[in-house]
Amino acid sequence: QEPLVESGGGLVQPGGSLRLSCAASGRMVSIYNIGWFRQAPGKEREFVAAIGWNAVATYYADSVKGRFTISRNNAENTVSLQMNNLKPDDTAVYYCASKINDDKLDNPDTFGYWGQGTQVIVSS
Repeated sequence: QEPLVESGGGLVQPGGSLRLSCAASGRMVSIYNIGWFRQAPGKEREFVAAIGWNAVATYYADSVKGRFTISRNNAENTVSLQMNNLKPDDTAVYYCASKINDDKLDNPDTFGYWGQGTQVIVSS
């Protein structure tokens, strides 16, 4: 599989928005389930959101429900994470990851392919 590349991170004030993107150059990315995870300093990597290969099923961590939206454009080989009403606790490095099977999409240990991450800082 082609590597994944995240973009869109940055510094934003509390209450602000960011849109992260996960891109892949391979033609077969549309068959993969994609997850977004994040890792704050000194903390374990945690699940944020995931989307099935056909974009029908989406999953969210309780901490981001109603604020974050995951979507995908298989024609462009991209998956986006729209993040609204950001809070300081959302500060972390955000990673996208992919895998073929659709079970345990909230478990980072089940994903085999990862991007390099993009930093999100929410601070006034």
